[in-house]
Amino acid sequence: MQNEELILQIKDLKGYYKGSFGTVYSVDGVTLNVNKGDIVAIAGESGCGKSTLAELITGTPKPLLHYQSGDIIIDNFNIYKTPSDILRKDVKTKIVSYVPQASLDSLNPVLKIIDFISDVVKERTGEKVAKTELVKFAGDHFERVGLNRDVIQKYPHELSGGMKQRSVIAISTMWNPKLLIVDEPTSALDVSSQKKIIKMLYEMKRDGIIESILFVSHDVSSLSQICNKMIIMYAGHLQEYGNMDDMVKKPLHPYTNLLMNSIVSFDPNGKHKEKLESISGSPPSLKSPPNGCRFNPRCPKVKDICLEKEPPLFEINDENRFVKCWLYGEGN
Repeated sequence: MQNEELILQIKDLKGYYKGSFGTVYSVDGVTLNVNKGDIVAIAGESGCGKSTLAELITGTPKPLLHYQSGDIIIDNFNIYKTPSDILRKDVKTKIVSYVPQASLDSLNPVLKIIDFISDVVKERTGEKVAKTELVKFAGDHFERVGLNRDVIQKYPHELSGGMKQRSVIAISTMWNPKLLIVDEPTSALDVSSQKKIIKMLYEMKRDGIIESILFVSHDVSSLSQICNKMIIMYAGHLQEYGNMDDMVKKPLHPYTNLLMNSIVSFDPNGKHKEKLESISGSPPSLKSPPNGCRFNPRCPKVKDICLEKEPPLFEINDENRFVKCWLYGEGN
C-alpha cells in the first residue's frame, strides 16, 4: 500500500481474545494504510473484528483482548513500542482519540459533564486544571463543535441520547487529535440524531479540529454519507479496501458484493434496486476458522485453491484497490 502522507500504518496485526473459553482469532493478520485527511469506514457483519481492530489501534485493549504481534504506527509513534506514560500523555490526547461502542455508558451519572471532563483531563495529562480555566476551555470547545456551552454544566440524565453522544465526541476531541476513531456512534439513536452526529463529524474534519477519522459501523448507508474510503472485514481478515464510491458501485470481493447487495439499494451502475439479497450461511467461529479463505464456506465463486490456501492482499493496478481473493491473483 502507498506510503504518502500516512496517518496510520498497520502491518500484519494480530490480536486475540484469550481466556477459559480458549482463543478467538478476532484480528488475524491485518495490513492497512490510512492517508492523512481520509475518513475511512470499517464495515462488515457483527463479529467480523471491526471493533476489535479499532480497540487494538488505541494501544490499550480491554481485558481478555491481547495484542499478539504486528505494528501499528500512528503519526510515527509505534503504538506497542511506545512507553505507557508517553502513550497516555501525548499519543492518546494529541495524536489519536477513541469513542468506543456504547460510549454513552462512560458518562458518570452523578457527575456534571464539566466534572467528568475534569477527571478526563487529570487522567490524560496527570495535571489538575483550575475550575475557571477548565470551564472556559471546555465551553469554548463545545461551542467550536456546534454545541451550547451550557451543556457542560448539565448531568447526563438531563441530556437526550443524541446530545450525550455528541458530548462524548466533543470531549474526545478537546485536544484536536489527528486521528479520531469512532465505533458505532449512531447506533441506538433516532434518524435525526444520527444525522446530527454525521454532520458534527464532517464539520470537525472540515474545520481542522480533527485530521482523519476511522468510522466503525455496520450501516453502510450512514458511512457513505461521510467516508471517502472503506474497509470490509470478515472473520478477522481485511477482505477489501478502496474508495467508498467504487466499492459500493463495483465491489470486487464476492463477500463485499453480497454485503452491498444485502444492505445498499444500488446496482453496480448506481441505480436503485427494488430487491435486496441476503447472504446465505453464517460467519465461521473464530475459535476454529476454516482453512484457506475464511469466506470459502459461503462463497458462490469458491475454487479449489480457496479451500487450501489463504489468499494474500492483492493490489488492483491503477484502481487504488486491495482485495484478499484468489479471483484476482495467481492466474485468476
